[in-house]
Amino acid sequence: MCCLFGLIDYGHSLSGRQKTKILQALALESEARGTDAAGIAYINKGMLRVNKQPGPAHLSRFRVPKDAWTVMGHTRLTTQGNARRNQNNHPFVGHLGKTEFALAHNGVLNNDKTLRQTLRLPKTRIETDSYVAVQLLEQESALDFSSLQKMAEQVQGTFVFTVLDHSNSLYFIRGDNPLCLLHFPEEHLYLYASTSKILMAAVSRIRGLVKAERTEISTVCGDILRIDKNGVISTGAFDTKNLWQRWFLPSFPSMASPVRVSAAVDDTLYWEELKSVAAVYGYTPEVIDECRELGFTTDEIEEMIYFGEI
Repeated sequence: MCCLFGLIDYGHSLSGRQKTKILQALALESEARGTDAAGIAYINKGMLRVNKQPGPAHLSRFRVPKDAWTVMGHTRLTTQGNARRNQNNHPFVGHLGKTEFALAHNGVLNNDKTLRQTLRLPKTRIETDSYVAVQLLEQESALDFSSLQKMAEQVQGTFVFTVLDHSNSLYFIRGDNPLCLLHFPEEHLYLYASTSKILMAAVSRIRGLVKAERTEISTVCGDILRIDKNGVISTGAFDTKNLWQRWFLPSFPSMASPVRVSAAVDDTLYWEELKSVAAVYGYTPEVIDECRELGFTTDEIEEMIYFGEI
């Protein structure tokens, strides 16, 4: 329950100051989903640069150079791992041989400890559940659709991942958390954020930099989207079965595939997580139960929490 945000300047025409202004608008609006830490990552002169620190994004004063064609960002609401220890904050740096990549995550993973034990992943001082995704990718020979698919099918929980590689390509691994991606053809620019409300609020702050004409790039759960530094989109996919934790197989031979249990049972864990997050914003579990009884969905309640509309 954090926020992903960023840009892809595939026209290579924006100045560093213009990109900085765009990123500051995105980061500021993204505070609605987390103020415990904020960070960005980009490639500059062939090197991966990561700027992150505890605290709200508006105190970070992010700045990027002109040749940072792709910039990925994250604002954090802590669920695991103290944000005051900066190694726990996003984006994370991973290594594949001599090349580096950056990864950011919105969501909650609940099998990170199991994966570290069963796969004997290296010990780390990083305490967040998200970091296991970096470790899984580091076990592979390359960062590509195949390795990202394998990682997405190993983790369990909720997620959208963004991954920036050394060639300035940005990958979106879309689980069941929200993502909004807009294309501005005149500016040769892509902008993204975790929700359309956040992204549109940021766009309204930068009206002098972008035209009204834009197209939303649709993604659905199970998609892997790659946008390179020239704006070319390519796609892959992954099996989404691990996004849901309570499956059962009916004892009928004719049933060859899992059937999901009732929403009331399946969503129990998520409702408890939602109450924990709501408490950070000053809402009691009883308030969340009242919203649920009124018929609001978890997504609707999450939005009301972040924007103070309960």
